[in-house]
Order: sequence, then structure tokens, then C-alpha cells
Amino acid sequence: MQVHSIHFKSRARAAIADAGLQRGLAKVDGFAARRAVVVREFGDFETLRAEGAAVRDRSLANLDAWLERFEAEAARRGAAVLYAETGDEVAQLVIDICARHALKKAIKSKSMLSEEAQLNAALAAACVQPVETDLGEYVCQLAEEPPSHIIAPIIHKTKEDVAALFERKHARPRLAEAEALTREAREVLREHFLSADCGISGGNFLIAETGSVALVTNEGNGRMVTTMPRVHIAITGIEKVVPTLEDLCTLMRLLPRSATGQTISNYVSVLTGPRGAADLDGPEHMYVILVDNGRTGLVGSDMQEMLRCIRCGACMNHCPVYQTIGGHAYGWVYPGPMGAVLTPMLTGLENAIDLPQASTFCGACAEVCPVKIALPDLLRKLRERQVERALRPGYEMIALRAWAWLAQRPKLYAAASAFGVRALRAIGNAEGMIGAIPFGSGWTRGRYLPAPKSGRTFRALYARRKKPLGGARG
Repeated sequence: MQVHSIHFKSRARAAIADAGLQRGLAKVDGFAARRAVVVREFGDFETLRAEGAAVRDRSLANLDAWLERFEAEAARRGAAVLYAETGDEVAQLVIDICARHALKKAIKSKSMLSEEAQLNAALAAACVQPVETDLGEYVCQLAEEPPSHIIAPIIHKTKEDVAALFERKHARPRLAEAEALTREAREVLREHFLSADCGISGGNFLIAETGSVALVTNEGNGRMVTTMPRVHIAITGIEKVVPTLEDLCTLMRLLPRSATGQTISNYVSVLTGPRGAADLDGPEHMYVILVDNGRTGLVGSDMQEMLRCIRCGACMNHCPVYQTIGGHAYGWVYPGPMGAVLTPMLTGLENAIDLPQASTFCGACAEVCPVKIALPDLLRKLRERQVERALRPGYEMIALRAWAWLAQRPKLYAAASAFGVRALRAIGNAEGMIGAIPFGSGWTRGRYLPAPKSGRTFRALYARRKKPLGGARG
């Protein structure tokens, strides 16, 4: 998936004006509501969050050692572990594997890393047919669109959108009910499951002590992708390794509750090596591709905690910005608050100028993150870097310097504040609301703001309130 984050503002404006998208995004609230229920039922969820963060920090503190342990254990059980520094290298490794085994069709379970690597396009160019089998990803593939959400790829689409798409692509009569549409997709995909010779999946976690890949899904396609074809390729980021199966259990108490509001996902698979002599199913060959693609640049930096992320999507499910514009506006694989941090860090801050600004700093993302990533703090650091590198627009830099100069002179600042408050009160309408602010149209283009009622600053009101408190008492 190419990086289009530089066009965030224009994409966001288009998303706000898209009535169909706005209807689809209304479904995001369902994830947040279900999460609230299962978190309340769990009890001491805050302690669990702290334990999950500790697991991820322990993994990252000795990332190289755990990766070496994973590689050794995976190899001991018959899997081949490969490393890719870039997305292009991921695609080339997969193509090489397909050529080595004469593979012609690859069925895929949902994998964000394959989106980073633009893998589908690379496979098609190498005459290997890629078929997405996660229902949402399959719809995205038919529509030639990237996913809009990392857990629910087509949350931006309505049932009617999918019905029209299936009618056009499947050349069948249009169906109206969701269950019927799901069955139609299942019937079309069944042929691909039976005829594919390659299966490509992601990996939610890597377990160092056993050399296993943990895969978490709510559709049975994940198990069919990883067991039916004769070659299975798992692609995941190097940061996904955890030391033990016990650590996996801790994270599995967090992931489904945070992602979809479930106590456990429908399918949790721990994949350890290819099929053995006594096994009834499984691939003949298993490859695990561990991807850097910018991740090592975060290790040991003040942004390292972002590597804790377990890709649950909770931050975007609670983010007012994401809920308003959806995922495509962010312009790359990862949307929402986590994408506003990851995209600049993995693709270059200069390629995602507006993403660190795409936040209200309400803190909802940090409150719900299952591994306690302080996302607003990370976004603030990115904003600081933008200023240091002069990556913000000139007028903005001038305004910030002017404000900084004024803030260092308290008397001038107080006088300017007093003038500003009176001016805002003066431009309010008869109802006490402001419809337009000079040099601040972004605040009032879609809403009114209340005008100050008294025409006095907070400092003046506070000073007046304090006076009676210092007087004599009877």
C-alpha cells in the first residue's frame, strides 16, 4: 500500500462530506460499547493492562535475544525463518518461495504486514494469484480499496455497498440480507481454499520458547489458510515476539476484549512448524518472515513504547477523529491514533506532516490501550520534532514564535489576552455565539463557538474571586 498520508487534509475533508461513509462509521460505537461490558465483567482490568505492558517491555528490552531464541526453536521444529528489512524484501522473499515450490495461487488471511509490502500487487506481477479470504479483506480486494480499520476492514461500507459490489463482481443476482451475502462469499471462496497451493497469514504474536506463531481470528479462514495449502508463509513484525506461552496467555486476555469486546476470539491457533509424520493436516513447508521496515529505528528511542502495540484497534474505536473521517484519510496501512504515530515513524515524518496534528488530545486512546501506550505523549513528541525540523507551514511557525515571545512577557501577555477576550465577545451574535473567527476559520467552519460572557480573562476573574477570601472575618 503506497503512502498517501501527505494528502491527509484533503482526504479528511472528502470523508466528512461522504454521507455513505458517515453512515458506515456509526458502527464503530459498537466496539467501544462491547469493550466496556467485558472490561467491567473482568474486574481488575487495570492490573491486567499493567501486566500486558510489562510483557511487551520485557520482550523489547531484549528483542535480539528473543528473536534468536524464536528462530532457533522454529528451525528445530522444521520451520524456516527469514528476515526482511523492507517491504520490497518481503515481497521478493514470498515470490522466491513461490518460485521454489512452483506455487500458483496464494490464499491469504488478514495481514497488515502484507499491506505494508504491497504483496498482492507483487504476487500478481509474478503470476501468482492472491486471494484474500477474510470476509472484510475479500470485499476490499474486490473493491480495489485498502482496509479502513485493522480489525474490521470494511467498517466504512454499508450492507448495500457490499450487495452492489457482489452483484457486479460475482455476476449473480443481488442479495439483501447480510447472512445471504456471507454465504455467497463463502461459496465463491470455497473453490479457492480447495485449489490453492500457498497460504499466507500474519502473526499476532511469536512465542520464543516454542518457535510458534500465534494467530487470532474470528473466521475459520485463518485455519484453512494455514493448514490446507502445502506451503504456509507467516509474515509479521519483529516486535511481535514474546518470551513464553504464559506471556501469550496474558496478552490473549487483553487482545479480544480490547479489539472486539469478546472474552476470547473464535479461533486462536498456535502454529508450530510444518506437518509432522503423525499429523493429519498442516503444510508440508512453513516459512516465517520477520519484518523490520523501520521498526528497529524505534528500539531504544523515546518512541519505543509504540512497539508494544498489539494491533487491537481500541484506540481508533474510541478516537473522535477516526470516528469522523474513517481510516482511508490517514493514507497508509495504519489509521487512527496508532497510525498517527506509526506512519510518520515508519515512512518518514516528512511524508505524514499532518498525522501528528490529527488528534484532539482528549486522551481516550491512552485510556483504552491494553498495553498502556501513552499515545498523546508520543504525538506531542512528533509535533516537537516537526517544529525542530521546520516541517510545519511557515505561517504556523511564525505564529508559534510570536506566541512564545508574548508568553515570556507576562504584562504584555495579560494585556493581549484582555484585548482578545473583549474582541471575541464583540463578534458574538445576539445568542452569544461566534460564527467566524479571524484567522481561525477551521474552528468555526462547521460549528458555532460560545462567546465569552463577561469580557474578562480567567486571570481577571480569578483575581476578583480571591479578594474576599483575604479579608477579615467576623
